Amino acid sequence: MSRASRSLRLAKCYIKTTKLTVQKNGFTTQQKLAEYLGLSLSTVSNFLNGRPVDSINFIEICFALNLDWKEMADFQNLDDVQSSTHQEINYTDYIQISPDEFLTYIKRPPIENHCYQTISKPGTLLRIKAPRRMGKSLLLNKIHEYALKENYVYVSLSLLWADNGILTNSNTFLKWFCCVIGQQLKQPNKLAEFWEDDLGDSYNCKIYFEEYLLESLKSPLVLALDDIETVLNHSKIAEDFFKILRAWNELAKTQLPWKNLRIVISYSTEIYIELDINHSPFNVGVPIELPEFTPDQIMELAKRHKLDCSTIGFDKKSVDNFYNLIGGHPYLIQRAISCLKQEQCTLKELLETASTDSGIYQDHLRGIFAYLKEFPELVEVMKKVLRESQENIVQLDPISTFKLQSLGLVKLENQGIKTASKLYQSYFSKYL
Repeated sequence: MSRASRSLRLAKCYIKTTKLTVQKNGFTTQQKLAEYLGLSLSTVSNFLNGRPVDSINFIEICFALNLDWKEMADFQNLDDVQSSTHQEINYTDYIQISPDEFLTYIKRPPIENHCYQTISKPGTLLRIKAPRRMGKSLLLNKIHEYALKENYVYVSLSLLWADNGILTNSNTFLKWFCCVIGQQLKQPNKLAEFWEDDLGDSYNCKIYFEEYLLESLKSPLVLALDDIETVLNHSKIAEDFFKILRAWNELAKTQLPWKNLRIVISYSTEIYIELDINHSPFNVGVPIELPEFTPDQIMELAKRHKLDCSTIGFDKKSVDNFYNLIGGHPYLIQRAISCLKQEQCTLKELLETASTDSGIYQDHLRGIFAYLKEFPELVEVMKKVLRESQENIVQLDPISTFKLQSLGLVKLENQGIKTASKLYQSYFSKYL
């Protein structure tokens, strides 16, 4: 089988509307979209301006923007396409992994059952924390499936949907929050009826839920809030919102209709703003931290994607070598399996070039590099980790640790910090 074509480009007729789609999907800038996907800004810019990008990156961006990649791609104007009509295109020439397979979920027991048991109890708060692209959204999907089986009402909201106009102050943000949740519950907007300026925004938000949204429900409500770190750059909004979540969790322990509320929050970094210990939602409830995949789980993912492991030599020894280099980060594993399945490279080539600018992770690594360069103080901290973590236990200040953890660059080990993988150690030692 010949190697799959590597590039796709956005059709010219979709360029203008696709650029508008970025903000409609909660990404205020192209840079935010790039950071969310772990790609370089140049790749996102090339995509949005109709220039060729790697086929897997093309599909990932389309998926993040809720677009059909087959419809958006300009197959006629790529040099490696001979077909003259859309119907003649063999899509597997471009990618041999379907978009649905990007949603392949590998169980990490006992985490799933722990989550299910938690939301089955009245008035619970579940906190899911992991670096970007570790599978938090996929776990939320599994929680959603369980909630529906139990006949619960499930509402999810990513705070990425709050654009800059919404994040101006607590009043605007909380009204938006109430309105969006109400809309998902199929309830008409009654803010004008329930919101009284003299009562304050936090109390108005409580009344709107207590006397209207929750009161209208006959089943428990699972309220899943993703990307809640989005509000961290707006400290007053973050402080007010996090206090509300904590207060609601306390109310849900004893009072109706609050007992019907189960809150799930998901975030990729530790919350480092100063909050009174009695007002923080991050020291109560049930914490869940997603671990990396084990070598056995990597093999399971490969089999689920129908990768011909015997033909390409993806045996236990090779997986161990792969794991020693890459670690068990789900996104990096998925990327490798996709490229191997497409025959974009051999396993030997993948391992030899992984930390170079010609390897399959080049765009991912450049994206993180570009982000780090925007924060010189964070670059210096990362340099310290690169220099010292191989031999000694490195101690960092909490905020730097949390920021590097959220990028997936470091992990806690033996009460200290070390580089998350040899891949990052090799690449960033060369370029930082």
